[in-house]
Amino acid sequence: YFVKEFEADTNLRCCLIVDTSGSMRFGSGDITKIEYARQIAGSIGYLAVAQGDAVGLSCVAEGIVQSLPPKRNPAHLRTFNDLLERAQATGPTKLIPTLHELAETIRQRALIVLVSDLFVEPAELNECFQHLLFRKHDLAVFHLYDPLELSFDIKRPTRLLDMEGGTSIFIEPNEIADRYHRALEEYRQQIRQ
Repeated sequence: YFVKEFEADTNLRCCLIVDTSGSMRFGSGDITKIEYARQIAGSIGYLAVAQGDAVGLSCVAEGIVQSLPPKRNPAHLRTFNDLLERAQATGPTKLIPTLHELAETIRQRALIVLVSDLFVEPAELNECFQHLLFRKHDLAVFHLYDPLELSFDIKRPTRLLDMEGGTSIFIEPNEIADRYHRALEEYRQQIRQ
């Protein structure tokens, strides 16, 4: 009896989708969510091109703001990084219809990497993911939070501004902290599922 062993090289197409809506501009510390998203996307893009795979980029907010089709040559990485560096976090998010559009326009099977704060309804997001999986794409998601969004470490009454729509609300943190943590945990559980 003989066992045949071999190594097969496969060509991967990696399509990075970076959320550039206004909420990605938030950062309570030294780095904003959009800067962190740029670092993640840039690192994955570099690794993909370094191993000979094709990498593309779509920056999304109210729609597809900027797009770069996947290519595998090393010179493409400079264009990729330039586009990523120019990406600005502004405007409202329309992540759901944009993901459905990308599911239809990315024709060849690919690894779809989504980098976002996912401020959308989990049930609608699940439909998008199912659409991408139905089109035979693989999917990886980087769900970004700012530490303040998780801890809600606000001590004084504060005015919060919606970074995607411009409206603001005045909050008393002691009155809403428990409800906020419960709602956040429920939302995170739905996203995990």
